[in-house]
Amino acid sequence: MRYQIVRLSLAFAAAACIGGNFPSTMFAQSSASGPVGTPAVSGSQASTPAKPAPAVRRTDLAGRVSRQAQMYYEGIWGIDSLKVKYTESGEMIRFSYRVLDPDKAAPLNDKKAEPTLIDPQAGVKLVVPQMEKVGKLRQSSTPKTGMSYWMAFSNSGRRVRPGDRVIVEIGHFRADGIIVE
Repeated sequence: MRYQIVRLSLAFAAAACIGGNFPSTMFAQSSASGPVGTPAVSGSQASTPAKPAPAVRRTDLAGRVSRQAQMYYEGIWGIDSLKVKYTESGEMIRFSYRVLDPDKAAPLNDKKAEPTLIDPQAGVKLVVPQMEKVGKLRQSSTPKTGMSYWMAFSNSGRRVRPGDRVIVEIGHFRADGIIVE
C-alpha cells in the first residue's frame, strides 16, 4: 500500500512538472456510456475500438538532464545548461554550456583537450573538425562567469540523429545521456 502511495505521489509530481492534465485522466475509466455527458453507443458501434489520442511531443524537455546530474555539473565542473543540438541540416552537432565558475570550467576550454561526442546507438565517435583558415570549431578562450561556450562536431553521414542519447568527453570531463535536440 505504501509503495502505491509513493508511486502515485511521484506520478502527480511528474504531471505537475510537465504541466499536462495527467492527474485528471490517470484514473479515467472507459464505460459503455462513454465520457460523461455523452449518450451510450449501441450495436456495431460499441464493438469498434476507440482511437487513441495523438501523442504529445514535449521538445522543451528533450535536452534536460536530471536534477542530480545538474548538481554534479554545477558543483564539480562549474557549468550548467548543457545542450546538444542537431544543426546545419545534420552535418554538425553543437554542444554548448554556460559557465558558472570559471576556475572549475577551465579544463573544458583547454586547447590540449580533444573533445569527442560518442553515440552508442549509432556506434560513432565524432570529433571537432579543424578548418584550414579558421582552426578548430570550438571556443577555447579563458572562461568567464555567465558566458556560454560551444563546440561543433562533424556529423558527416548524419549518423547522430535527434533523440539519440550521447556522451560528450573533453579531457577528464564526461557528460552522459544528453539527448540530441
